[in-house]
Amino acid sequence: MRCHEVDYHIVGHDIQMVEIELDPNETVIAEAGAMTYMEQDIDFETKMGDGSGGVMDKLFGLGKRMLTGESVFLTHFSNRGGQKRKVAFSAPFPGSVIPLNLAELGEEVICQRTAFLAAAFGTQVDIAFNKRLGSGFFGGEGFILERLRGDGMAFIHAGGTIVRKDLRNETLRLDTGCLVAFSGDIDYGIAMSGGLKSMLFGGEGLFLATLSGTGSVWVQSMPFSRLAERVLSQSRPIQDSE
Repeated sequence: MRCHEVDYHIVGHDIQMVEIELDPNETVIAEAGAMTYMEQDIDFETKMGDGSGGVMDKLFGLGKRMLTGESVFLTHFSNRGGQKRKVAFSAPFPGSVIPLNLAELGEEVICQRTAFLAAAFGTQVDIAFNKRLGSGFFGGEGFILERLRGDGMAFIHAGGTIVRKDLRNETLRLDTGCLVAFSGDIDYGIAMSGGLKSMLFGGEGLFLATLSGTGSVWVQSMPFSRLAERVLSQSRPIQDSE
């Protein structure tokens, strides 16, 4: 199934959103609650799944999302008018929107389950279980990742500054929470962060994510979990003094 060809514009700098332009009868799918605004003639409907694949594929995908506690619903936004119309999406916390041309990325990208924002209709949004059990237990973002498949545009969201690292038969190690996404041909694993002294007192955590092979990796400078932790730590003295 070929994806709809959508045009887009990234709006803003530090707290971004993506404005997607739909031709008549074009559709974009998005996580529930991500829509910021939409022009007239845009019709939206909440449906089970992304609308791609056959009946058995849909049932299998919905079963995996239910098993992992993920929502089985996505919102479909369609242009029912006779001219181009726009709809915009943003994430619930500050950060950057990353446009992904899946056709140029091997038609597959794996991302954090909270990173997906929107995609052209025809994109398959599926749960990706990590092949390595240790990666699931110690990977920081848990055992569940999302797999985006298709040949159109998809949009994900991450916190802080975003860096794209293009690997050429190389290995990249990073904080597990800073990993946003990677192309499907990258091998993902977990490694110990160093010796016992470094693990206990280095402040870098016990484990690091390892990305190996040839492909692209997207890294965020400020994971939302780290931001929330800093905010909470700063608010405790105020609460205690009261």
